[in-house]
Amino acid sequence: MDTIASLFSFITTPVSWVIVQFHKVYGALFGDDTGWAWGLSIVSLVILIRICLIPLFVKQIKATRAMQTLQPEMKKIQERYKNDKQRQSEEMMKLYKETGTNPLSSCLPILAQSPFFFALYHVLNSIANNDTIGVINQSLLQSAQKAHIFGAPLAAKFTDSSSDVAALEASLTTVRIVTAVMIILMSASQFYTQRQLMTKNVDTTVKTPFMQQQKMLMYVFPIMFAVFGINFPVGVLVYWLTTNVWTMGQQMYVIHNNPTPGSKAQAAYLERLTKHVTHHGKTRGRGERAIVKAIVAKGRDRNEFERKFINGLSKAGLAAQADGTVVKSEGAVATVTEDGTPTAAAAPKRQQPKRQSKSQRQGGGPKQAGEPTSLEKSDEPEDAKPEDAKPEGAKKAAQKAGGGTRSKAQSGQRKGGPQRPKSPSKK
Repeated sequence: MDTIASLFSFITTPVSWVIVQFHKVYGALFGDDTGWAWGLSIVSLVILIRICLIPLFVKQIKATRAMQTLQPEMKKIQERYKNDKQRQSEEMMKLYKETGTNPLSSCLPILAQSPFFFALYHVLNSIANNDTIGVINQSLLQSAQKAHIFGAPLAAKFTDSSSDVAALEASLTTVRIVTAVMIILMSASQFYTQRQLMTKNVDTTVKTPFMQQQKMLMYVFPIMFAVFGINFPVGVLVYWLTTNVWTMGQQMYVIHNNPTPGSKAQAAYLERLTKHVTHHGKTRGRGERAIVKAIVAKGRDRNEFERKFINGLSKAGLAAQADGTVVKSEGAVATVTEDGTPTAAAAPKRQQPKRQSKSQRQGGGPKQAGEPTSLEKSDEPEDAKPEDAKPEGAKKAAQKAGGGTRSKAQSGQRKGGPQRPKSPSKK
């Protein structure tokens, strides 16, 4: 073990130095030999490491988004080789290679943490074996051995014997209860983090082999932590539990504010964004503008939730712009069809004329306002009414009526000649 620790001294020495620096700060507040001083030093080490890993986490998010852009191509491959799973996997790997994406990018933060985890394990294991390591000298070693977290020594393990625990001035029952609770919490936090990723932040429209791998890891990782956790010292359990809680909170933040397109989290996010934008009439912050900008740029490739978001803005009299801002729409309200193309608002419906009654149809239609009926007497005598005062429609009706009378009168006469006698056969 000493040989292994010496080989990895390039990482164990910095880790031990960071712990000692934090211990100086917390030791001045809680006491040098207390579990709070050493426990908070480990927690602070975790926070420092995770802050340093934020750029890597951002890179992981970008890689995940790049995977989302491949979903249409992946769906085509699935449909084309749905009866040949081996060929389907080969084509998927070929697509990943051509686009430069990595489906295992979600494991990068865990891989990046592994050297620090390994170094911390050796530091705490050296404390349990009463060996100095890194910058931890003999006085600091004795102080760390006296530190207890909820009654369990910092270097104690679940598998330790009663004599080993007694040498650390603790009870075997207390050590096993504390370590068991920490192992359960560690496994549960890991399971919940992976579960919320699979149930809320995954595009459910396309199923890929990567999704099946993630689903398998959701159950495998907690079991692995539970199995290996019984061999971890209490200090390592504090480290791993803290980093799991950090990962869970970080994942919840990403799901809430920057969800994966096509996921349930995106549907909930766009629903909240629609309410906010329609209420205030604008987007807030660069994050919201970036998401609106990406939705506008998709055009016909928008998914169901994104089309619903654009329609919601249109119904509120708003329009999303290419730069991610939202302005009031001056034109008619537009809708988006199933293929994502906006359509103009429907023209107003033509008002159908009111249905006339039978008496109105026989009487030539409804009377105009102010027009006297046939039963009403006019105030002026008939001979006083000039011919030109009649309405144009009345003139035409009179001419038509007169023409009809003349045609009936002349129906049996020849034009410009004597009348032809009627045939005797006609009655």
